[in-house]
Amino acid sequence: MPKQKTHRGAAKRLRVTKSGLIKRAKAYKSHILNKKTTKRKRNLRKAAFVAASEAKVIKKLIPYK
Repeated sequence: MPKQKTHRGAAKRLRVTKSGLIKRAKAYKSHILNKKTTKRKRNLRKAAFVAASEAKVIKKLIPYK
């Protein structure tokens, strides 16, 4: 059976933790930052985790991570 291909876009954006959760960056941090408060921008720096409902599909995209 051939090897499964990794989805390169997903591989660059997502990481799997030791406990099996999928870590992701938060959105809305790339541009138009003037109108966003400092508190909001600071909270966007923190990592987030993918919802359990989406995790099953994403694990298929990054099988070797």
